Amino acid sequence: MTLLEQYIAGWRAHDVAAILATLTPDCVVIESFGPIYRGHDWVARWVSTWLAEDGHVIDWTVRDLRSSPEAETAEWTFHYTWRGEEKSFDGATIAKLHDSKLSYLREYATTAVLYDWRGEWQTL
Repeated sequence: MTLLEQYIAGWRAHDVAAILATLTPDCVVIESFGPIYRGHDWVARWVSTWLAEDGHVIDWTVRDLRSSPEAETAEWTFHYTWRGEEKSFDGATIAKLHDSKLSYLREYATTAVLYDWRGEWQTL
């Protein structure tokens, strides 16, 4: 299991310690919604707060995972509830590794429903 898969498994299990175990103490995590979390203390506070506000990972399906000694990338679908709302979106993660841990992790989210373009733009 790659570090990124272990990180995601920690989220699936709602396990703050498992998430932190994959990250360097001075990590930088950039969430697709904009916030930046620097270091274990802020990541722990973010995850704990999200879980306390009814955050629940229903599923996090990883596709096209690629791993090297320096970096890992993946495309995924994230299905969750938070503050009573169930949502799902496609995204991607770019992660850098240092000393066998994730030192930098940046998530990107698809902002609209995907569709095959056939000469006309789809209205949202």
